[in-house]
Amino acid sequence: MSALKFILKEVKEELIQKAIVREKVHKKMRKVTSLSKQAILFMHQKKYGDANKLIEKTKQIVDELRNTAQEYPDIIYCGMFSAALQEYAEARIFKRLVEDDRFLVLNEINVPAADYVLGLADVVGEYRRMTLDALREGNSKKGEKCLEKMEEIYIELMAMDEAFMLVQGLRRKCDIARRVIETTRGDVTQEVRRKELENHLKYFKKAQETKLKVKKE
Repeated sequence: MSALKFILKEVKEELIQKAIVREKVHKKMRKVTSLSKQAILFMHQKKYGDANKLIEKTKQIVDELRNTAQEYPDIIYCGMFSAALQEYAEARIFKRLVEDDRFLVLNEINVPAADYVLGLADVVGEYRRMTLDALREGNSKKGEKCLEKMEEIYIELMAMDEAFMLVQGLRRKCDIARRVIETTRGDVTQEVRRKELENHLKYFKKAQETKLKVKKE
């Protein structure tokens, strides 16, 4: 076997091995995204136990990917992994907010800072869904609290002036969040006014019934 043939044989074997690893890695990344989305859905359905199980499973897969990254960083650190970590961050941040009303710090979730803030920006959309669910249940107070949390996230992200230059896609997500908040504010305001009118009519009806009762007596 010539020297070149031997070299190319090794190159071919390495390329085949990388292709096998890449396929396995991409499958795991898709799993992270899928499980994170399912966990968020369970949170909306108030199935917190199921959400916890999925998030724990997702965490294990993310840890496996980090281990693989030590040998194949060029395969792991691609746009697909970043997108998966954003979904993962969104699920974990949202879960902690719903359960404990506090934000996860960066060290707790152990994802890159850029993926953390991009995942956080997406939490605004989950709070819109919570707001609409609360309004449908007639709980305008909860709807107002959800809106407050949406606004808090947006305001604090907008205050990170430097981040807009450092984190690709953050400005777009913040623009989307702003539109979502404006629409949600309109929904909440309309429901609060409807509730006030309903309460006023109930009070008026009760007052009229009391007045008629007094006349009859």
